[in-house]
Amino acid sequence: MDRAIAAISPRWAFRRRQYYALLAQYDAAKPGRLRKNRNDSSSGTTLAERSAVQLRNYARYLHRNHDVARGALRILVNNTVGPNGIGVEPQPLNRDGEIIEPLAKQLLDLYRDWSLLPEVTGQMSWARAQRMVALSWYRDGEVLSQVLAGPVRKLNHGTRVPLSLELLESDYLPMDYSDTGKRIRNGIEVNAWGRPVNYWVFKQHPGDSGVFVRRQDLKSVPASRMLRLALVDRLGQLRGVSEFASIMTRLDDIKDYEESERIAAKVAASMAAVIKKGSPDEYKPVFDENGNTVPRNMKFRPGMIFDDLLPGESIETIDTNRPNPNVESFRTGQIRAASAGVGVSYSSMSKDYNGTYSAQRQEMVEQWVNYAVLSSDFISGFVQPVWRHFVAAAHAAGLLDIPDDIDWETLDDAMFVTPAMPWIDPKKEADAFTTLEAAGYISGPEIIRRRGGNPSETLKQEANWRKKAQEAGVGLSFGKAGANTKQEQGNDNQTA
Repeated sequence: MDRAIAAISPRWAFRRRQYYALLAQYDAAKPGRLRKNRNDSSSGTTLAERSAVQLRNYARYLHRNHDVARGALRILVNNTVGPNGIGVEPQPLNRDGEIIEPLAKQLLDLYRDWSLLPEVTGQMSWARAQRMVALSWYRDGEVLSQVLAGPVRKLNHGTRVPLSLELLESDYLPMDYSDTGKRIRNGIEVNAWGRPVNYWVFKQHPGDSGVFVRRQDLKSVPASRMLRLALVDRLGQLRGVSEFASIMTRLDDIKDYEESERIAAKVAASMAAVIKKGSPDEYKPVFDENGNTVPRNMKFRPGMIFDDLLPGESIETIDTNRPNPNVESFRTGQIRAASAGVGVSYSSMSKDYNGTYSAQRQEMVEQWVNYAVLSSDFISGFVQPVWRHFVAAAHAAGLLDIPDDIDWETLDDAMFVTPAMPWIDPKKEADAFTTLEAAGYISGPEIIRRRGGNPSETLKQEANWRKKAQEAGVGLSFGKAGANTKQEQGNDNQTA
């Protein structure tokens, strides 16, 4: 066949020879009876267009009905956002590069007030809103948030800073709305370089009961006012895909298998025994006065004695092999693989904390890198843009006393504090930080930030506490010196 092709088109035959050479180098590129041909070369946007909605619905089903899936999502949210949300330390600088403390305090005070009512429904605090956004991001693959600043019709911001967020599930952004003439793909309008310009979203959730939405109901929101977090696997991919995409079938199999074993064990617990019959000539049924066979009615009860067995009969219990002793090992292996796919630690996902201190710490250290990456993406895609809109809204509303020597480019600068890695052995961890700080390898503020605190607030609280302890005449030990006397406490307070 190659010779025939070469006679007609040498170029075609040459290219066939090139591909043969490539296939000869990589066995994985050779499909066969035992290896499927997985050579879909579609773009990331095309693959997401085909599958993202189905994966999103599948993930929501697992979240609603599978304890392991719900637990994995909770672990991701708790370790990347935390109970109090991502902390913010304002860092406005003057022209000498020093932090303007009064301005930073103003921003922080306004931010705390705004954190009570950050979104349009008024039902969530800022910490809870962050957790809900992160949950939707991991489960659905993407989440949107419209920024509403200044006077908005029929909207009462409820805080001193006129800023509110409208949090939207990815359903609002239609996957099937595309217009090549306007460069609209999957509801996102992009420019010639692929940068989003506008988002075309529904005014109501298309899945609400009794709601019928049409393309005429779409509204255009500028990209400057719409924040979008998306989990993408490919360069240039527009729409996000659920974090559970690679482990959904495994989680579903675990759920079905556990359900089957649970039902089998329940049935086995209900089966007590059987009456084994002998040979027909030994078996003598009991008849009533009309010649009908009398039905047997034997009920199990504690300590019962079988005293009415017929000739040739015996009692045998049923061995169902349930509960299955191999369920735990099978489930452990499956959850270990699933935890690697979704990016959480096996110990947290399985609630199996057996192991040495070194093993648990190694697992936590390696796993915490994944949490840190997700926290970084969450900050850069959501928290930091919200902070910048917040500072701009506060400045536009005339709520800030800005000094003349400010470096205007640093007005919205801030340091964002992520959840701290838990301590397995607090004494060992604390001793390690103490040694590092004493050697000058790490600063005190950095240690406090790693513990999820604000250095300025911690220092203020510590100074107030030492002052109150001294006034009350309570002997407390502070620091390495162990200041137990009033004079030593006073020295510590003066130093602080």
